[in-house]
Amino acid sequence: MNKFIGYRCSLCGKEFDASYSGYVCDADQGNLNVILNYDQIRNSIDPKQIFQSAEPSLWRYAPLLPVEDPGFFGTPLHSAGWTPVYDEPRLAAKIGVRNLWIKDDGRNPTASFKDRASAVLIARAKEINAKTIVTASTGNAGAALAGMAAASGWHAIIFAPKSAPPAKIAQLLVFGAEVILVDGNYDSAFDLSVSAAERYGWYCRNTGYNAFTAEGKKTAAFEIWEQIISKQNTSSAPLNVFVSVGDGNIISGIHKGFSDLKELGWLPQMPRIFGVQSEKSSAVYQAWAKGSEEIIPVRATTFADSISVDLPRDGVRAVRAATKTGGAFIAVSDESIYRGISELGKIGVFAEPAGAAAYVGMEKAAEEGLIGPDDDVVVINTGSGLKDIRSAMKATGEAVIIEPSLAALEKYLKAKGN
Repeated sequence: MNKFIGYRCSLCGKEFDASYSGYVCDADQGNLNVILNYDQIRNSIDPKQIFQSAEPSLWRYAPLLPVEDPGFFGTPLHSAGWTPVYDEPRLAAKIGVRNLWIKDDGRNPTASFKDRASAVLIARAKEINAKTIVTASTGNAGAALAGMAAASGWHAIIFAPKSAPPAKIAQLLVFGAEVILVDGNYDSAFDLSVSAAERYGWYCRNTGYNAFTAEGKKTAAFEIWEQIISKQNTSSAPLNVFVSVGDGNIISGIHKGFSDLKELGWLPQMPRIFGVQSEKSSAVYQAWAKGSEEIIPVRATTFADSISVDLPRDGVRAVRAATKTGGAFIAVSDESIYRGISELGKIGVFAEPAGAAAYVGMEKAAEEGLIGPDDDVVVINTGSGLKDIRSAMKATGEAVIIEPSLAALEKYLKAKGN
């Protein structure tokens, strides 16, 4: 029996078998959750086998995925995931929590969390014999698809807003993707990519829209389970996970991963999941704050392009990720995100603005008493700061320039008070 059974609508609960070719529910357009055969998985593998795996990528969790390992060994497709977790006792003491870890997904092959989804989407495309994959992106998802497609020989078409950071557009082009810049925002690019996929029969990778994107992103939860939770005292308070939110698919994917582990009986207790949004792109936060699942579009203006979304396409599941785990949503200012870039840099993590948003959201949660001295915390940096050098430079300021002489150096040091 196949471990991949089918889909269930996240809104009405309608189920579809694995042969269903739609992307969303045909009754209410709700996002679909992949249904796995948990009994088969539970009876076929023991967690110890996973923990003992020598596979240094997300494919160590192939038994828990709805796709088979696609191969492409020795390529970037087989090095996505299994990103490092850094123990940060200095920050933990400063913020006032028991333990603090930073999980750095900027270490992925194309330097963002989105490589997880794209690797799994390539595997799915291989299984259904899809030749062309299309996605809309502000940069990271597109770069991830372009990089994974280049590694495996697939044709990728990327629709991106023309305002996307140049470094991200450069990645798309270097990886050989067919890049189409849209004179509009991310939401415009999303709608166009869906229409194009329907018209031309392309396989649509869009975040949240394709159920397999969350299946790729859930592997971060598996890694947190293996790297942190399995090594902690199971009688302690639940782990607190902080992640930035744009479309909502990363946080919903992480929730799906922990839910899978809980269903399998491998997770002692569900972590609390906290979503962080910019105040200038806060549609999911606003729904959560009202105690609602109704996602009302906003006009997103945050400089943190990875989480700048008018209408989050996976907003309902994003709200549930917090409400169902005892977590919360937090809105932070753009000014604090700049500070977060600098703060993370001081511990050796070069974070993109979205990753810094998760960090300052965690700080705000500590200030508001949502987490405290008995809590363990992990913050997910979703991408490398090299993705957006302009923002990094604004966060740090310009380097000093002096004449190449000791006299000039002494003058500079004296002015500093050294």
